[in-house]
Amino acid sequence: MENQNGGLQRSLKARHLTMISLGGSIGTGLFLGSGSAIYQAGPGGALLAYLIIGVMVYFIMTSLGELASFMPTSGAFSTYATRFIDPALGFALGWNYWYSWAITLAAELSASTLVMKFWFPDSPSWLWSGLFILIIFGLNILSVKGYGEGEYWFSFIKVATIIIFIIVGILMILGIMKGDAIGFKNFTIGDAPFHGGLLAVIGVFLTAGFSFQGTEIVGVAAGESENPRENVPKAIKSVFWRILLFYVLAILVIGLIIPYTTKTLQSEDIMVSPFTLVFKKAGLAFAASLMNAVILTAVLSAGNSSLYASTRILYAMAKEGQAPKFFGKLNKRGVPVAALIATTLVGMLAFLASAFGDGAIYMWLLNAAGITGFIFWLGIAASHYRFRKAYIAQGHALEKLPYRAKLYPFGPILAFVVGLVVILAQDYQAFLGDKINWMDLIAAYLGIPLFIVMWLGFKFIKKTKVVPLKECKIDMDEFK
Repeated sequence: MENQNGGLQRSLKARHLTMISLGGSIGTGLFLGSGSAIYQAGPGGALLAYLIIGVMVYFIMTSLGELASFMPTSGAFSTYATRFIDPALGFALGWNYWYSWAITLAAELSASTLVMKFWFPDSPSWLWSGLFILIIFGLNILSVKGYGEGEYWFSFIKVATIIIFIIVGILMILGIMKGDAIGFKNFTIGDAPFHGGLLAVIGVFLTAGFSFQGTEIVGVAAGESENPRENVPKAIKSVFWRILLFYVLAILVIGLIIPYTTKTLQSEDIMVSPFTLVFKKAGLAFAASLMNAVILTAVLSAGNSSLYASTRILYAMAKEGQAPKFFGKLNKRGVPVAALIATTLVGMLAFLASAFGDGAIYMWLLNAAGITGFIFWLGIAASHYRFRKAYIAQGHALEKLPYRAKLYPFGPILAFVVGLVVILAQDYQAFLGDKINWMDLIAAYLGIPLFIVMWLGFKFIKKTKVVPLKECKIDMDEFK
């Protein structure tokens, strides 16, 4: 089934979209990063950081829900910014989004080899990275349904694991399983619950933000979903419960059961998933192998989503004239093959850069990509703010919107402000010592000047201007 937006096939069903929104962003950020967050800021500090970032992400997703249900397009971020703010901003957001996910693909390939070495310590890294890129490429080259089906089952495994984890954890906290009730005693040890104070909480913001990144892929997938005007709002409505149950409740359970002073939550030598530690405390001997298998699933899921999202944004930019035209060509199954191959090659080259030599180039690429997640979240909030103003200015009725974001304009403004604070304060530690580590500082903030250069460079070359509200392109029928 084709839509009118360039021939992409609308093959993603409601169950695909719901599961992508539920479990698509759950990955190593939660399974491993949550332990590091608790170690740094204590159980209360980590919980507060995840709650604040969770609120920001919720408002980002309601903004995206309003945009994507009204204008379902696979070029979500570049298209919305191009139409409602400035084509130069759309160009910069699109290329940054593509770059971010292409590099993330390389990072997931690196992670997959580390996971497999748990079972096969003497095996060569290239064997696993080669096998997994073939699997991920195969799912994406088949059709959009191949991506959707793969992501559905990857997400199902992750969601099921977290639900089982929370149930086991609550039984342990109450003393129903494995000994005496734990209660809140781990919230009172040392300087818990807020170890390190406010600055430690701010330091965890970035970790929490990385854990949520990928949530916005449901907006990209909207362009290839059946009946997006009904299915996108349903998927967006589940985001609140996912944030509350899968992130906030999981962090609370970990903080109650595992003391924040546990060294293996963050160690240069060995870093153990807090999920593994909880399952082991519950007396489940197979916990390490189980969680390693789930983390492998999360890595494959992230790689699958990385390739899908970056391919679709490259395709959409080609259709908008912001990337070479041949990236906008589709095969009979509605797959942008040229964009898919180019992204796969970039991901593989970046992985090879990490596997050979000292990996310094790759680490710079990864650091530059790290902050871009927050940059395109800011782009979503700003695009939604301008879209609603343009929609009203052009005389359209709010009642005709398939989904209306709650608490407008407070929601997108709050999300924008919180996101901006995280971007600017991400490496505040560099300024606290006697001597500034300029290399670390440049690596941390590298993504910002790259984004600004692309934005202002395109603006200067193409002489673009901010689109007046009454001239913003709002076509009621274009995306039906």
